[in-house]
Amino acid sequence: MREVKHFIGGKYVGSVSDRRFVNRDPATGAKIGETHEGGHEEIEAAVSAARAALRGPWSRLSLDERTAVLHRIADGINARFDEFLDAECGDTGKPKQVASQIDIPRSAANFSFFAEALKGFAAESFMLDTKDSAGALSYTVRKPKGVIGVISPWNMPLLLMTWKVAPALACGNSVVVKPSEETPTTAALLGDVMNAAGVPPGVYNVVHGFGPDSAGAFLTEHPDVDAITFTGETSTGETIMRAAASGVRDISFELGGKNPGIVFADCDMNKAVAGTLRSVFDNCGQICLSTERLYVERAIFDEFVVRLKTGAEHLVLGAWNHPGTTLGPLISQNHRDKVLVYYKRAIEQGATVITGGGVPEMPGELAGGAWVQPTIWTGLSDDSVIVREEIFGPCCHVRPFDSEDEVIALANDTRYGLGAALWSENTSRAHRVAQQLGVGTCWVNSWMLRDLRTPFGGSKHSGIGREGGVHSLKFYTELQNICVKL
Repeated sequence: MREVKHFIGGKYVGSVSDRRFVNRDPATGAKIGETHEGGHEEIEAAVSAARAALRGPWSRLSLDERTAVLHRIADGINARFDEFLDAECGDTGKPKQVASQIDIPRSAANFSFFAEALKGFAAESFMLDTKDSAGALSYTVRKPKGVIGVISPWNMPLLLMTWKVAPALACGNSVVVKPSEETPTTAALLGDVMNAAGVPPGVYNVVHGFGPDSAGAFLTEHPDVDAITFTGETSTGETIMRAAASGVRDISFELGGKNPGIVFADCDMNKAVAGTLRSVFDNCGQICLSTERLYVERAIFDEFVVRLKTGAEHLVLGAWNHPGTTLGPLISQNHRDKVLVYYKRAIEQGATVITGGGVPEMPGELAGGAWVQPTIWTGLSDDSVIVREEIFGPCCHVRPFDSEDEVIALANDTRYGLGAALWSENTSRAHRVAQQLGVGTCWVNSWMLRDLRTPFGGSKHSGIGREGGVHSLKFYTELQNICVKL
């Protein structure tokens, strides 16, 4: 049983009220620990510690010294790789072979990447003509923005949290992290690594809790929080945006998606099927970039659906520490209830169920877990809730199309604009169609292939701002212009 405490001012502390909530294994439903719930007192203590750290030794470190600290954090995560892996898989239920290849390595890489990215973050300078001959020099400097409120999701808890914390710390800020109540463990564990790496007390703080009337709301409403970065549901982003308006705080949001996959008849069928299986079912469909709307050119529609069905039915559901597992559970029973409502509505609206559509029979203790079947539908109208609303589960609807113009219109017919996957061996077509899609990222003949230097984020209801490379560094700094008469 784990007791997960807050990490404030370099120390692990319980809640003043001793309020706690249960942490459960998504794969079995069994209790695996308790987490302290933070309130006003804990948020106040964390923000105060973060504010004090900005005036302390953290602010006096040189660039080389600060980036050396970030490299030590990366080394510290790698040194405790198995501990982070077990904690992450225990909280999420995701297969160990997945988290060991993606979540933990990428979390460590976030710190080393932004340490190096900062060194190449160039400033502007201009020589100005003046009436005399001396002229003037006008140049820019970037300063830390201050105390950053970080609210991170449960689907990739450590990876997405460090994706925000690493550039924030690289730029000299301090942070107060509110991880999801579903996945609190690795954010807390990272406190140990921070201390060992020589991060001054108060630079990294973690307060656990929920959203409304709990740690999340109190953090976003706190007047001494200078900026807020959030990954999660669009509706939650709207609530945070209203809170950030008080005090005119800056925000960076990566929100929901209802992402299209487009498969042209000239695709490499093997690559397209394999890639689409990943984009629909990886992490049990609990990725903001997952493909939930799939459009397949009519000439190959029947064959593609059959092959996608076969691939889905070969996924192996099981415990995260079983070597053969390829698909884990949903994050919780509550989320399963939500996904199953959509499964039911698909039937009510006349969907043809190609595969899945219900709850699998799981053996032994796994019978108590948050399991659903990988599911594929066809036959629904374009205005169906299944096609319009984000489900965040292992499912997709497949629809045929006949022309480029038709599929571009279908793909763009959504309030979201996060990502898309396009499959075609025609290079000209791939470029032409990709540039007409209203999304932040379009993959061609791939999915989730990331270069950390490139911008990541969404348009419309899928977010505000971009993360990655200099785009992250710009958000976490305040730009100042200095003009010197020579």
